Amino acid sequence: MSEIVRRDELQAALEARQELGAEMEPALLDSYVERIERRLTERHEESERSLKRKREHQKEMVLGAMGISIPMLAIAAIFAGLAGVIVVCAALAVIAVVASR
Repeated sequence: MSEIVRRDELQAALEARQELGAEMEPALLDSYVERIERRLTERHEESERSLKRKREHQKEMVLGAMGISIPMLAIAAIFAGLAGVIVVCAALAVIAVVASR
């Protein structure tokens, strides 16, 4: 994970403060804080996009499993009886658990 505040940027801001004096300190601090806030916002947006992609993938997996389960349950019930239905249901449960991670 990248740092929000890089050491070299902080050092540069401190050196600029020393060179420019106290009258420029508020402007330096404001620009530095603005940079930090921008990085935090970018990181938050990246996290939200990642979470949205993960949820979309989970939804696709579960819907796909449900779609394929109907013919699988019918085939299992016809040819293997209750044991086949139980196996298909267990497979669907495993898919749901794996997709939720």
